[in-house]
Formats: sequence, structure tokens, C-alpha cells
Amino acid sequence: MAAEEKKEELERNSVKEKARLRLREFDVGDRFSHLPLARAAVLLPLMVRAGKLHLLLTVRSMQLRRSPGEVCFPGGKSEATDKDEIDTALREAKEEVGLQLEKVEVVCRLVPGIDKMNYLVTPVVGFIEDTFQPTPNPDEVSNVFVMPLEYFVKPLNYQTVPYKTSSGYHGRMHSFTYDDPEHKMSFRIWGLTAHFAVFLALVIFRRRPTFEIDYDLDSLISSSENYFMNLYASVYERKKSNI
Repeated sequence: MAAEEKKEELERNSVKEKARLRLREFDVGDRFSHLPLARAAVLLPLMVRAGKLHLLLTVRSMQLRRSPGEVCFPGGKSEATDKDEIDTALREAKEEVGLQLEKVEVVCRLVPGIDKMNYLVTPVVGFIEDTFQPTPNPDEVSNVFVMPLEYFVKPLNYQTVPYKTSSGYHGRMHSFTYDDPEHKMSFRIWGLTAHFAVFLALVIFRRRPTFEIDYDLDSLISSSENYFMNLYASVYERKKSNI
């Protein structure tokens, strides 16, 4: 039994190390933090189960005014006491699902996104143990589930929805439906949450997904940053015209 456990641990560490090396190539640090938008951050909690990478996601409480019942990552708005986006993501994860700061191995910050309220949202990627037992805050979270990261490049149930932002930017929205065998429920992952999950999967797996994406996989770093800056430019121009 001990030999089997040792083998599993070595396999888990190998999967993590390969992902770490890839993610660090895409770490943007605080390169976009100076942009003049209100800030928020989310934690993308990765874990290894049965030798494969999985993501932890939450379902927003139906009591919340904004996006009740939607799937998202732990996260929220930056507060004055947060020194950076990493602080924001870790603080929110602790408040929402009881994830202790010291239980997260932060790996990187990826290219941010802009949500429908024009917040600059930074995704912070970190490893957590697969034994983590969430304690959801019922005021904010109604459910917590884990799903394979690979689903975001090879889904069983996928739709794409064209959209146009209030600033006039045209884009493509991913929408995934995941049938969770543990909860015996279906969860819909879409919008910015799906956007971050897809990008994370592209970074780690280096594999062309079974659906269309807005990036050039041969130059993923530059194309993802260009995609974001085009989106930001459209939002910023809109904000200036409203002043």
C-alpha cells in the first residue's frame, strides 16, 4: 500500500510540475494593474485527482443581487487592505469557501478580463490539495464542485454565443454544460468564468480545442494579450465618451 501511495504522490507531483512550468511562462505579474479600471480578482484553484488536473468552482447564492445561481470562481472586488490581486483572490476564497491562505500554492497571474460591470478581473492560479473540504458561506455560495480541466478543451456539451459589449466590442462567449457525477447535477459554465477556464486549459495542455477560439495557438501569449488590449481599448473609449 505504501508503495502505491508513493507512486501516486510522484505522479501527482509530476503533473503539478509540468503545469507550473507552463503557467510561469504566462505569468503577467502586475503588468496590467495600472489600468484605470476598478479592480477585482478570482482564484482558479487547481488540484490533481486520479492523475489529472481538476478545477474547483462555486455556485453563487440565490440571495445575491448580482448573477445569482451562476457558476464562478471564488473571488470579488479588491479592497483597500489588499496589496495586490493575489491578496484579493485569496481573501475572497477564504471568505467564500473556507480555503486557508497557507493551503494555496500561488503559481501565477494570467491575462485579465473585463466583466460586464467594467471591472478589471485578474485570474490568480493556485494549487490546492485534492483533500480540501470546502465550507461554503451560505450568504455567498450555494454549492461547490470540482471538474476536470480537460473538459475546457474537449467538452461533451458546448455552445458558443456571439455577444456585443456595452462599449460595442464583438466577441465569442463559451458556454459549457457539465454533468457532475458527484452531485448528480448539471452545471453551466459560461461568460468570463468559462473564458478564464478555457485559457487556463490552453496554456497547460497546448492542445487545440474541439471548438473555435479567439487566439492564435502558435503565439498564445501575444495573441491573448492583444485580445485583451483590444477589449480594454473599446471599454476605455466608451468610458471617455461618457465623461
